Amino acid sequence: MSADRESPAETDPLRAAAEVMRQVRERCVWSQAMTHRELVPYLVEESAELIDAVEREDRAELREELGDLLWQVLFHAAIAAQDPEDPFDIDDVARILTEKMTRRHPHVFGDAIARTPEEVLVHWNAAKAAEKHERSSVLDGIPPGMPALARAQKILGRAAKAGAEVSEDPSAEALEEALPAIVDPTPAPVAEPVPATEAELGDQLLALVVTARAHGWDAERALRERIRLLEAEVRAAEGSEAV
Repeated sequence: MSADRESPAETDPLRAAAEVMRQVRERCVWSQAMTHRELVPYLVEESAELIDAVEREDRAELREELGDLLWQVLFHAAIAAQDPEDPFDIDDVARILTEKMTRRHPHVFGDAIARTPEEVLVHWNAAKAAEKHERSSVLDGIPPGMPALARAQKILGRAAKAGAEVSEDPSAEALEEALPAIVDPTPAPVAEPVPATEAELGDQLLALVVTARAHGWDAERALRERIRLLEAEVRAAEGSEAV
């Protein structure tokens, strides 16, 4: 190879990474034994490490952790490529992603117009709704395995689309006025004083965990059980509106 000729890894690093993963999958006995399910803990761990790098604003760590997360994507795609019944590879993953993102950005790749972030979201949500037309509830598609706090925030955001926001007023009367379609709503507790910043919110959340620990309660389970009640309330509201 001449000195001025670039290697494939230099001209297409993503393709080179995919090829490394293919060889690892074929020639490494540990990697050969891995399944999608067995890789989940590593996916969770790498995602958490990436989030930590983002929040600490560590650029070097961010670059490395993005690569580690990419490795997980390549690993799952390599496993999928060997499936005897429904194989697909990283090119199929990239192709579907490209098609989906093109559809969801009609203001970039089509004739639609979006001058504000809010207008972009209108196009995004419309395209997503067309893709997921089989869904019967705004809550459909929210992963049950999400951490309870993240899932609660996701559900509340989706609930707002159904006109079923949980009021900050803890009284049942206030909730009944805000959510006429919901029968016997469960009041949402309010921490006092109301936090003024995200840092203060973190303090209050930690204080609640301290309280849970002092009583021998499982804070994660407590929120999961409350979320189930919230889900029932939202679905009841949707059902009432459909009548």
